[in-house]
Amino acid sequence: MVARPRLRILLGSAIAVGPGKADLLAAIGRERSISGAAKTMGMSYRRAWLLVETMNACFAGPLVEAARGGSGGGGAHLTPLGEEVLARYRALEEKGAEALADDLADFATLLKEEPPAEE
Repeated sequence: MVARPRLRILLGSAIAVGPGKADLLAAIGRERSISGAAKTMGMSYRRAWLLVETMNACFAGPLVEAARGGSGGGGAHLTPLGEEVLARYRALEEKGAEALADDLADFATLLKEEPPAEE
């Protein structure tokens, strides 16, 4: 078991981006669809849409743009800003993990070997 930090960027009380939202952005980029991304992540479309709305509201422009469904399909894609936010967030995660590696190794000695079972 390895201890690791989790980075969240807050704007006021809103989480502008964090691990789950970054994973959602990456999934939308791969799937080209909010519903497809939600499905691959095991979450409801509504939950995914609410997370996208929060992210879009927190940044200077939208991170995700969606087209309505219908006979022509629909879909969603990351905007250039969305791609930049995801790349910068991943870089911050990496820098944070590197900067905290020694402290986390020391901290890990205080933890149990295995995490508790989820209920």
